[in-house]
Amino acid sequence: MQKILLMIPALILLVHSPVSAEDTLSNILQGIKGHYGHTSGLSVPYTREVVTRSMSMLGAQTKGDLASGIIHFKSPHFLRLDQEKPGYEIIIANDNILWWYIPRKKEAHRYRAKDFGRELRLLSDIFSGLAEVKDSFKVQLQEKDQKGDTKMVLVPDPPWQEIDRIALTISPEHEIRSVRIFNALGSVTRFNLGDFELEKTFEKGFFEFVAPPGVNVVVEGKNQP
Repeated sequence: MQKILLMIPALILLVHSPVSAEDTLSNILQGIKGHYGHTSGLSVPYTREVVTRSMSMLGAQTKGDLASGIIHFKSPHFLRLDQEKPGYEIIIANDNILWWYIPRKKEAHRYRAKDFGRELRLLSDIFSGLAEVKDSFKVQLQEKDQKGDTKMVLVPDPPWQEIDRIALTISPEHEIRSVRIFNALGSVTRFNLGDFELEKTFEKGFFEFVAPPGVNVVVEGKNQP
C-alpha cells in the first residue's frame, strides 16, 4: 500500500484564446462541482498503477505495480481506501491522522496527515467537487481525446516538493474517470476510477481505526499526540 502513496515539463495549454479557455474551464469546474460538490459521501472502485521513470523508459508494454480496491469518501474530509488486491490493506485518513493497516503483517502505522497525507487530501478535494481548486493550483486544459473526455492538469501553486502535477480525465458528464499524479522524480501513480455510488451512507465508526488485539502499532514521525 505504501506504493499507493508514491505520488510524485510544464504542459502547453491547447486552446485557441484566453477567453475561450476561461469559459471552458469555468464550465467544466462548475459541472464537476455540480456533480460531486453536494454529495454527503461516495464509494468508487479503482485500479491503481505505479510506473517509475526507469520502467517507463522500457516501453509502453511494461506494467507497473498494480492494485485494486474501493475508495470511500465522506464529506468534508474523511477518506478510506480498501485495497483488495494484491493483498488486503486499509488506509484511513482525516485532517489530522492517517492510518495504514496491513493485516497480513499484523502492523498498523500511524502518521500525521500533514506528513503523509497530502495526496489523499487531494483525492478528498477532487471528490468534494474541486470547489477551491484555483486557490492551490494553476489549472490548465488540454484538447479533448477521441472519446470526448477532457484532460485537466493541476500544477501546485505554490509548488509542492514531491509532486510536479496532477492530471485528471473528465467525462462529458463531468465524472472523474482517472487521476494521474506525477512526482518530481519522474514516477506516475494512476488511479482509474469505475462507476461512482453517490450519496453513500456509512455505518458509525467506518472512518475510524482501532488496532485489533495482537497488532503492532508503529507511530511514525516526531511529536505525535
